[in-house]
Amino acid sequence: MSAPANFNDRKPTIDPANAAMLLIDHQSGLFQTIGDMPMPELRQRAAALARMATLAKLPVITTASVPQGPNGPLIPEIHENAPHARYVARKGEINAWDNPDFVAAVRETGKKQLIIAGTITSVCMAFPSISAVHEGYQVFAVVDASGTYSKMAQEITLARVVQAGVVPMDTAAVASELQGSWNRADAMEWANIYTRIFPPYQLLIESYAKAQDVANNKEVLDSQR
Repeated sequence: MSAPANFNDRKPTIDPANAAMLLIDHQSGLFQTIGDMPMPELRQRAAALARMATLAKLPVITTASVPQGPNGPLIPEIHENAPHARYVARKGEINAWDNPDFVAAVRETGKKQLIIAGTITSVCMAFPSISAVHEGYQVFAVVDASGTYSKMAQEITLARVVQAGVVPMDTAAVASELQGSWNRADAMEWANIYTRIFPPYQLLIESYAKAQDVANNKEVLDSQR
């Protein structure tokens, strides 16, 4: 199935019914090179992307760059949070899009929007993102769930991918666009995702719960008087 060629046919935001998620090279060895953000935060956001893809029923494709070498294996949280994810082995290609099996897996999803995160940002996220745009896909790159060795490398990469037509996003924005509404049965599961993306959100949830508890207790006391 081919990707769209007409820019005017594109929706300006993520359409959960028309999107697939590509999580590329989130590997334990590569994570040790990250310098533009705290590594534990990057790891949490990558796991959060996998979880939100499961909740939103998005196809997920993963891959790793020579995992038997120093780059190391994929972090286990990816497939733990997205057990339906399809792993595609590569044969040494640095750009995942140069691997025919990977591109075939993307095409088989039938989706025209791609949410992409990859470590390292300037290579593993940027190369396939630019390649996918060239082939007509609408690409949303999740910058704070990628990670590279310096802030300068991140900024240069952002300039490059934006010029190529990639839309940069952060993990919370992806979650909000996929979630769409708090009026849904799994709302609390989405709330838990936000606590992974930015832990202070847990404080907001706790303060709200305490306020509700106080209000409910007051009603009970008033009714007993």
